[in-house]
Amino acid sequence: MTRSGVPTRTVPTRRLSFEDSLQHMPRHFAVDEDLILSHLAAALSSVFPDGEDFFVRSVRQFRDRITDPELRRQVAGFIGQEAMHGRQHRALNDRLDQLGYPTKRFERLTRRGLALRERFLPAASNLAATAALEHFTATLAELLLTSHEARELFGHDEVRDLFVWHALEESEHKAVAFDVYKAVGGSERMRVLTMKLLRFGFVTGMALQIVVSLLGDPATYRRGALRGSWRRFRRSPLVSRELWHQLRDYDRADFHPEDRVTTELVERWREELFGSAGRLNEKLVAASG
Repeated sequence: MTRSGVPTRTVPTRRLSFEDSLQHMPRHFAVDEDLILSHLAAALSSVFPDGEDFFVRSVRQFRDRITDPELRRQVAGFIGQEAMHGRQHRALNDRLDQLGYPTKRFERLTRRGLALRERFLPAASNLAATAALEHFTATLAELLLTSHEARELFGHDEVRDLFVWHALEESEHKAVAFDVYKAVGGSERMRVLTMKLLRFGFVTGMALQIVVSLLGDPATYRRGALRGSWRRFRRSPLVSRELWHQLRDYDRADFHPEDRVTTELVERWREELFGSAGRLNEKLVAASG
């Protein structure tokens, strides 16, 4: 830990490519060709490219005000990781668009919405939003990395691996935006209020996207398909009470992302994905130039 209290963390930038392998995914790629779960994964992926770009811009705004060399190093890793997440989810969204999902339309809506936010709200508010949404992604990432059942919901191997890689790196940098917010004097009031608003707004927005996406899918209208899919979704760990409580923990006055220690979990998945026999090593690409 550095003198300013920032823990030492490893936040490596890994350059991966899933683009070719995603070309073989079927339309309903989730487990057992599940309807809602396929559309849920597509809706999440659709907000990531421009969401990740927003996170990078929000943190970059304050990079010159960070004096701690360890935190500056972590910010560089954060930016590199988020840039790669956006690139690979855009490739997934392109494939989902070919399969009939409205992912590109949702990308445009996300981009416009975030542009409006940046135009009318101060930089500190956008950094607070980034820290709050990073808690969302870290919470979902921890669920994915700890729950075999949650991972199996993604069905198609390549989609699952993309989300698991993303989850690992969200866990690696889960406290970076939060620590930047604290380092530049972000207020507790703004931090908590921003999360309260986003918790409602993000969940509501996701639900609306999924409904719109389902309405455009002919499979939705097959007898019994939606009902059976809804039952599976309601029983899934994605809607557990524990997950909701973990999201709400952000409102606690003394909250910090590192309160939930995931060091061993991160180490295990680093070895699983990128160790000497890591199953994603073949996806790594050399940096150009």
